[in-house]
Amino acid sequence: MNLRDLKYILAVAEMRHFGRAAERCFVSQPTLSGQIKKLEDELDVVIFERTNRSVEITPVGEAILAHARLVLEQADAIEQVARAHQDPLAGPLRIGAIPTLSPYLMPLVLVPLKRTCPKLRLVLSEEITDSLLARLARHEIDAALLATRIDNTDFQAIPLFDEPFWFAHPTHHPLNARDEITAQDLEGVDLLLLADGHCLTHQVMDVCRLAERPTQGEMADLRAASLETLLQLVGAGFGCTLVPALAIRSGCMSDSGIVTRPLDLPNAYRRISLVYRRSFPRCRALEAFADVVRDHLPTSVRRIGGERQAVPDSARP
Repeated sequence: MNLRDLKYILAVAEMRHFGRAAERCFVSQPTLSGQIKKLEDELDVVIFERTNRSVEITPVGEAILAHARLVLEQADAIEQVARAHQDPLAGPLRIGAIPTLSPYLMPLVLVPLKRTCPKLRLVLSEEITDSLLARLARHEIDAALLATRIDNTDFQAIPLFDEPFWFAHPTHHPLNARDEITAQDLEGVDLLLLADGHCLTHQVMDVCRLAERPTQGEMADLRAASLETLLQLVGAGFGCTLVPALAIRSGCMSDSGIVTRPLDLPNAYRRISLVYRRSFPRCRALEAFADVVRDHLPTSVRRIGGERQAVPDSARP
C-alpha cells in the first residue's frame, strides 16, 4: 500500500467511474484498475462493487476511504511543514464560500490578502452550505465561509463578523411611509425567498416569523437562484425581502426601484464564520486569512475578535 494507491481509490470514490478517475490521475484505466485490485487483494476486502453501469462503495470501503483521506491530508501536511520552514504562509489555501456572501466579501479581501500574504494562493469556490460541508468532510476544500452554526465535532469555527439584515421593498410600497419597520410589519409582507438549499432562506423566514414558505399564490412560484435575481424581483414590485448588509454596500440596488431600510430587531442578522476540520494542519494560514477579512470589513457589519477596528466605508478607495 502506498500514497498513490490511496489517491487512486479516492479518485474512483469521487468520480464513481474508473475511466474518469484514471484521467484525473493521469494514468491509463487498466493501470488504475490493476493497482486498486492489487490493493483489495492485499487487504483481502472489496472496496468497490463494479457493474457495467455503476461503481458503488462497500461499507468497508467507506471506512477505508475515511482513513485514506486523513492519511493523504497528513502527507500533505508533511510537505507543508517542509515549506513552512521557508515560509509558513506559502502555498494554496482552498476556501469555499456561500453564494450570498462571496460576491460581496471577496472583493474586499483579495487584494489585501495578496499584499499581506504574497505567497499564499487563494483557491476559491462558491456553493451552497450543504455542498461546502460535504466537500470539507471529503478534504476537497480546507475551510468554508458559512452563515450557519455547525453541530459537527469534526469541525471547528473561527467567528468573523455579524452581518445585519436590511429590509428591501419596492419604492412605492405602503411601508415606505413608516419611520420604523417592526416585527409585525415583517409578518404581513409578501416575502420573496431564495430557492431551497440557501441558508439565507431559512434565516429570513426566522426573522419574519414564517414557519414555512408559501405553497400557494405568486410568492410560492417565485424562487430565485441568486440574491441578484431576488432583488430584481423586488425592484419590479413583486414583493419584499431581507438583504445582508454587505450586499447593500455593493451598489447593486442603485437606480433599481428598491428602498432598503435598517432593522432594529435583535435577531435580524447572521453570523459569518470560517469553518474547518479540526485535523487541518495549517491553522496559521486560516488565522492569517481570518485577520485579513476582519481588518477590511465595512462599518455596516459587526466584527468579532481581533484588536483593530473595522475600516469605515468613507476611508476606502
